[in-house]
Amino acid sequence: MLDIRLVLENLEEFANRLATRGGNIDLSPLKNLAAKRRDLVTTRDTSRADQKRLSDGFKQPGITHEDREKLRNESKEIGARISELEAQLAEVEASIEEILLNTPNVPHESVPVGASADDNVVVRSFGEPRELPFAGLEHWELGEKLGILDFEAARKIAGSRQVVYRGAGARLERAVAAFMLDLHVAEHGYTEILPPFMVNEASMTGTGQLPKFREELYIATDDMFLIPTAEVPVTNLHRDEILEASQLPINYVAYSACFRREAGSYGRDVKGITRVHQFQKVELVKFTTPETSYEEHEKLVANAEKVLQLLELPYRVVLLSSGDMGFSAAKCYDLEVYLPGQKAFREISSCSNFEDFQARRANIRYRPAPGEKPRFVHTLNGSGLAVGRTIIAILENGQQEDGSVLIPKALQPYMGGMTVITAP
Repeated sequence: MLDIRLVLENLEEFANRLATRGGNIDLSPLKNLAAKRRDLVTTRDTSRADQKRLSDGFKQPGITHEDREKLRNESKEIGARISELEAQLAEVEASIEEILLNTPNVPHESVPVGASADDNVVVRSFGEPRELPFAGLEHWELGEKLGILDFEAARKIAGSRQVVYRGAGARLERAVAAFMLDLHVAEHGYTEILPPFMVNEASMTGTGQLPKFREELYIATDDMFLIPTAEVPVTNLHRDEILEASQLPINYVAYSACFRREAGSYGRDVKGITRVHQFQKVELVKFTTPETSYEEHEKLVANAEKVLQLLELPYRVVLLSSGDMGFSAAKCYDLEVYLPGQKAFREISSCSNFEDFQARRANIRYRPAPGEKPRFVHTLNGSGLAVGRTIIAILENGQQEDGSVLIPKALQPYMGGMTVITAP
């Protein structure tokens, strides 16, 4: 959520910066609503003062019964007026909140201005994309031939956009997750979290999924939501809290299932496990001070990159343009891994700095020093990595001409020493 005070003081600047995201984002109603709120608050406070004055009149010595009745009637009238003013004020506050909750974050000044992914900027690359000396297969073909990805069974029990991992596939999924968690905890200093996979509406609102993206979420009973990412429960661990500066930065890593309707996605993305309704992901979440958040953002990206480096998977780091960023992000890097079966780079992680956008929604603050006024923290998150997409990369990059797949050395201890996956 944007800071309405800063928005009103710099309305034209905010409007121009938000315009770089594309779409029709109109902040002009905020000016009139804020003025109306100001008038209502002034009138209400004046009425409260009048009501207090009348209340004090009851205490005057020698007051007559007639005067008491007059004061009582006047007080009732003022009380009714205050109730009406507070109802009007609540309506205005709700209108302001609705605008702010549906307004995306402002792009950071270092974000390239652009309308789409075509305007993204490649920052750096790692490894050489593998050119297969034979007719390569895509991951879903490899998975089916090896008997480790079963789409028919998944379709029977859960419908389309689902997968059943079998045998070495199930073990590979578990191995990838364990490898990532161990790396981020032991080498990168994150604290591991196993969060609930269902959250309440306040948690979804706090991280920016609600109200804008309700149609993309799975809604359970009892007003609960299945999480689209562990970012949601982990960020909300500190909702409505005031942290101490000495605690920051806080670094969490969490493995979870993620649930997304993926409405509107089409084409190649619907094949295999690129975009399924349930997938597993290792998520990195940071809470920082405003002064250090962009330094921590670079560290977060480097932590996610390390996974790909150890798995010997070629990738590139891409800085997203203003028109391609997610709703809550002020700046975002994507890691794109090369898939020789598809002969293309595909996203495997997004690493975002939200600045204080989520913290305002979730009321997460810190105290810079004892006795000082609390400030909003900056929150950051990134995939470290998406497990299914990592498996896609392992299958396509590790495939051999005989149809087998080599397991990266870093994963072999997690696979019980297995070095290759072959067809049964």
